[in-house]
Amino acid sequence: MKIDRLVSIIMMLLAKERIGAQELADMFEVSPRTIYRDIDTINMAGIPIRSISGAGGGFEIMQNYKMDKNVFSTADLSAILMGLSSLSDMIRGNEVINALAKVKSFIPADRAKEIELKANQICIDLSPWMGNRNTQSYLEIIKTALQDCRLVSFEYTAHHGKKAIRTVEPYQLVLKSGHWYFHGYCYMRKDFRLFRLSRISNLHMKEEYFTPRDYSKPILDFEEVLETMQIAIKIRVHKSIMDRVLDHCDYKHFSPDGDEYYIVDFPFIENEYYYDILLGFGDKCECLEPLYIRDEMKRRIYNIAAIYEK
Repeated sequence: MKIDRLVSIIMMLLAKERIGAQELADMFEVSPRTIYRDIDTINMAGIPIRSISGAGGGFEIMQNYKMDKNVFSTADLSAILMGLSSLSDMIRGNEVINALAKVKSFIPADRAKEIELKANQICIDLSPWMGNRNTQSYLEIIKTALQDCRLVSFEYTAHHGKKAIRTVEPYQLVLKSGHWYFHGYCYMRKDFRLFRLSRISNLHMKEEYFTPRDYSKPILDFEEVLETMQIAIKIRVHKSIMDRVLDHCDYKHFSPDGDEYYIVDFPFIENEYYYDILLGFGDKCECLEPLYIRDEMKRRIYNIAAIYEK
């Protein structure tokens, strides 16, 4: 007997006044006898269902037991629908679809239009504009592995282009700063690691199962750590890239420098990632100070130019 079928029958009976045994049997592709057994099980669980015979008959939950649909406010239902709808675009599966259907069953008819309008006021699209198109299929593989406690194997490209085959126990999917990661125990490192999906290739779920070990969620908030590591450097940027610079700092760091340029106090950590950001601004950005970072930018630019002079 499937638990999900029992839960679905309960949700349908909460949503409808009455439903027939044959209709339920056809819906779940089982016999009416199975449906009667399911109804007995639900009754034994303490949810009072009665059977009405004759034309227009069927099963119904006793009226004094039915949940008040007004228990959720318009804001509550709108927020739940918005979250589930955005998730269903990226992570597909019957669980999300069923959850959406169940939430919608609690929407009173007289509030349906208002709730739909509010749920559509904010759109959360987790799919990428471009880039690695394996993300969605990889999400589904990892989600299944998470549910079944199955090992996953893949080739991972780490820092400085180092590649290695990893076998990992998956424990959590993470969406951080527009990128998908999963957290798991890596057999190669003998420790927990956070893996970025865009750096994974040849992902597959292995036949082996694993017994979950003691697990702590990854630390994802590095704001305090970054504040101790970051310094403010001065860069001069053309107004044409102001929108891109604003992805990394806010308006209070900008000071006008004539009609075309700004001097920006730019948050910076001396590593490859931040140097690549500055280089990505091209000839619309000049590092003014400190001098050692300006000199390092010059060295990197000369090395790039040397490649094209060969």
